Amino acid sequence: MPLPTDRPARSVLTSRMRGFGTSVFAEFTRLALEHRAVNLGQGYPDFDGPAFAKEAAIEAIRDGHNQYDRMTGLRALAEAVAAHQRRFYGLDYDPEREVTVYAGCTEAIFVALQALLDPGDEVVIFEPFYDSYRPGMALAGAVPRVVALRAPDFALDPAALREAVGPRTRAVLLNSPMNPSGKVFTPAELDQIAAVCRERDLFAVTDEVYEHIAFEPGHLPLASRPGMRERTVTLSSTGKTFSLTGWKIGWSCAPPALTEALRMVHQFVTFCVATPLQHATAAALAAGDEYYEGLRADYRARRDRLCDGLAEAGFGVQRPQGTYFALADIRPLGWDDDVAFCRALPARVGVAAIPVSAFYADAGAVRHLVRFAFCKKDETLEEGLRRLRKLTS
Repeated sequence: MPLPTDRPARSVLTSRMRGFGTSVFAEFTRLALEHRAVNLGQGYPDFDGPAFAKEAAIEAIRDGHNQYDRMTGLRALAEAVAAHQRRFYGLDYDPEREVTVYAGCTEAIFVALQALLDPGDEVVIFEPFYDSYRPGMALAGAVPRVVALRAPDFALDPAALREAVGPRTRAVLLNSPMNPSGKVFTPAELDQIAAVCRERDLFAVTDEVYEHIAFEPGHLPLASRPGMRERTVTLSSTGKTFSLTGWKIGWSCAPPALTEALRMVHQFVTFCVATPLQHATAAALAAGDEYYEGLRADYRARRDRLCDGLAEAGFGVQRPQGTYFALADIRPLGWDDDVAFCRALPARVGVAAIPVSAFYADAGAVRHLVRFAFCKKDETLEEGLRRLRKLTS
C-alpha cells in the first residue's frame, strides 16, 4: 500500500493532536517577515549571549568534545546545575541521581508528561499557559484541569485550585515566572499549591526558565516549600538566562524515583544533547553574581522602556513581575479582538505582537490583551515604539 503522501495532513495526523493547529508564533512570524515588521512577538533576543559562554563552547569544540556524552548529561553540567540550585535556593541535589540534561526545557516538559502520566490522568495547569503544555498532555492521553488566573494581577484563587483537583488528578504543572502574563507566584501562593499537592499526593512539574528574570517578587522554586522537594520535577534551561535560545540545553532536578522515570523516556526521545554546548553551559552557570544581577537590571530597564512607550502609544499596560514579556490592553485604542489586531498590526504600522487568546483553552475567554517581547536591543525597542505611536497619530 503506498504511503499517504497525497492526503491532507488531517487525515494522517493522530487524533490526539487534531485541533491544535499551527503554532501561533508561526503565523505572526510569517506576517512580520512579509511586512518587514519589528518583531516584538516572538520571545527570542535579537542580541547575542555573553562572550564567556560562547568562548567556552568554541573551546570545547576545539578540545574535541564533539561526540555523544552520557544519556543523563555531561557530569560537569550536572554538577554545575546542582551547584546552581544550592547557590541560589539552598536546594541540594545529587548530580548523579537527581539531575538530567535535555534538548531544552520544551523536551524536558514533554518527557515529564510522558513519564509521569497515564491515559486519563488529570493535570492542573494555570491559565494563560505556554502553548506546548496541552499538546504534551494530549500525547500522553492526559486531561488538563484549568485554573484561570484573571488579569490584571493574575492572583491565584485557592478555592478554584482545590475545585480543579479530582480523583483522577495526578500532577500540577506550574510556570513561574509565568509566560505570557509576567506573573511571579508569591510565597503564599506557592504554599497554597504545595498544600494541595501534599494533601492530594500530587506530583509537581515546574517550568522555571525565567528564574533569573524576576523583578518583584523574586523567584522561589516550588521545590523549596515544605514537603515539595520529594514530589517536584524542577525544570530550567540555558536559553533565557544566557540569551542563547538556539542552544537548547535544559535540565531537570528531581528525586531519584522521579528522575529514573524521566530518564526512561528521555533515552528514547533525544538520548543525549549537544556535547560542546553542555560543556559551555556548565561554565556559564558558574558566572559571578555580577552577571545574574546585571541580567536582571538590564531586563528591568528594557521592561520599563517598553511599558512606558506602550502607555505613550495609547495602550493599557500591565507591568510584568518577571519574564521578558509585557501584556498590553488594546481596548483604549478601540479594539476588542486581539487576533484581528495582531493580524492588522504588521501591515498597518510594521510591528508584530502575539494575541494572548492563543494561551487560553477557550480562545474567546480573553480577547483584549496582546503580548510584546522586550528581549530586544534598545534600538529595536525604540523603533518598534516609534511605529506603534502611529496608531494614535
